[in-house]
Amino acid sequence: MLEISNLALPLDAGLEGKQAEKLVRRAAARALNIPPNDITQIRLLKRSVDARKKHDVHFVATLGVELVGGAQAEAAAIEAAAHRKSATNVKAHRPYEPLQVPQVGDSPQAQNEPRPIVVGTGPAGLFCALYLARAGLRPLVVERGAAVDERMAAVDAFNAGEPLDPHTNIQYGEGGAGTFSDGKLTTNIKSPWAQHVLHLFVEAGAPEEILWQAKPHIGTDLLVDIVRNMRKQIEQAGGEVRFNTQLTALHFENGCLAQAEITRFAAQSETATEMIPASRLVLACGHSARDTFELVRDAGVHMEQKPFSVGVRIEHPQQLINRSQYGKAADHPALGAADYKLSMHLRPQKGQEQGRGVYTFCMCPGGEVVCAASEPEGVVVNGMSRFARDGQNANSALLVGVGPEDFDGEDPLAGIKLQREMERAAYRTAIAAGGEPYQAPAQTVGDFLAHRAGDQSKQVKPTYARGVAWCDLHECLPPFVARAMEQALPQLDRRLHGFADPQAVLTGVETRSSSPVRIVRGKNMQAQLAATSVSDCAQAETGPQVQTQVQTTPESPAASNTRPADAAAPEPETGLYPCGEGAGYAGGIMSAACDGLRVASALVESLRPE
Repeated sequence: MLEISNLALPLDAGLEGKQAEKLVRRAAARALNIPPNDITQIRLLKRSVDARKKHDVHFVATLGVELVGGAQAEAAAIEAAAHRKSATNVKAHRPYEPLQVPQVGDSPQAQNEPRPIVVGTGPAGLFCALYLARAGLRPLVVERGAAVDERMAAVDAFNAGEPLDPHTNIQYGEGGAGTFSDGKLTTNIKSPWAQHVLHLFVEAGAPEEILWQAKPHIGTDLLVDIVRNMRKQIEQAGGEVRFNTQLTALHFENGCLAQAEITRFAAQSETATEMIPASRLVLACGHSARDTFELVRDAGVHMEQKPFSVGVRIEHPQQLINRSQYGKAADHPALGAADYKLSMHLRPQKGQEQGRGVYTFCMCPGGEVVCAASEPEGVVVNGMSRFARDGQNANSALLVGVGPEDFDGEDPLAGIKLQREMERAAYRTAIAAGGEPYQAPAQTVGDFLAHRAGDQSKQVKPTYARGVAWCDLHECLPPFVARAMEQALPQLDRRLHGFADPQAVLTGVETRSSSPVRIVRGKNMQAQLAATSVSDCAQAETGPQVQTQVQTTPESPAASNTRPADAAAPEPETGLYPCGEGAGYAGGIMSAACDGLRVASALVESLRPE
């Protein structure tokens, strides 16, 4: 099969029907300089929208093409294309090679160890657990929230005004926070695991079009079924999944993981705690598992403060974004809802060495702003879209970068303190403005820039399910965040006309865009303890089994940013594998899933017989 890339196609080629097929065939034939009838089969491999020139919005595609005459004709076509000057590229197509998972369940080391534990069923945890199960390791997967159907009911109840469930909500439960998002499957990382993630999603029921879309997405309505199917695949391969079950303690012996305490939450606040043997545990707890971060720190695991971003959600009419991005082509049925991605770096202010970054994140075409709280008396917003992206509004996070210099103290969890302060301030601000509990503070862009608590927008109806309280967002945003947004909005409007429209709606606060901590891991994907040495772990296999749980103080290396003393020594085998977004190694569904596969592969490789 030939692969033709960078091929321009008219928008009508994106429609259904024979006429669209003819347009694609003719374009492929022109690129190869052959008659259309010489093409026997065409397969779409990749397609994106080129809207740089609003008078010429079109698709750019990569096609897989088979010719009459087979391999000989295709080789001739490649040779001929090499001698022509053309914007398109022609080469032999390299088909996808499915993921190969080594079988290690019967290896001597695996037989002598407890089965691995995976904490969390977000993208990192699910993909990691699936890999481990298919490797024959029968992982135990624990998730603090409920299974996806029960979780959907809990989220719907909270949206309707019921009390917050601190264990099952938009942050916690099967599928992780990504289940209630746009379901974007794009990433800025160049990972060899990315193609496997897409194919595993399709295997679990995602539409095949995610394999060829330049900006694939699934949507919350489809993700619900997909994560359920992935859980069933894990179970069918020998894994076990326990919901409403939380990791509540880690115990190390001589620097190596020995036991994990898990607690199951039942009805009427009943709990049951179990201590289980553990020598390998993948920590894929997500970016909102603050109590889990605390227990990891208190167990003596080396952690660091990490930069992250905070801000608000901004909503516009989707039609405004379509017109700004596609011009006169905005209503073409092959295009769908337009997206955008904006970023800029502000000039340094007085006392700053460098300016702050301001950018949009997790843009949700045709989506809604969601109630993403996970702690009492705190308001958090996020965004989500369904697969069709057919809502009236577009929304995106508008974020300002923050770093350790903005935190209060050296505790690796100091960023969480900043998040909590903003979330509780948002809750109080909405209440003070006459709102009900968990309503979100909101303000139009025009009123925000004018520093006035105005009325509701005349053009945009906020989509936040519990309702909003119109107020001045300056009352719940840190001054440096508000100032950065004020500077950035007019400048971003020059890049996307209408972005700073006075009637656009800002809803606060967005604090959970990424993890505020990093659990430091080595090249072996394992965490480090403040007092761990390689000899400790070696002794654990042969020496006395005296249980020691490392205790830390705020001044200890684990609580500060100080690295373990012997950084040049061989990496210790602690058995704790930080993974995904919560551990600080991903930012979104795709990168988290890739990290889950990467960590699982490292764990499996460590069990392969030499």
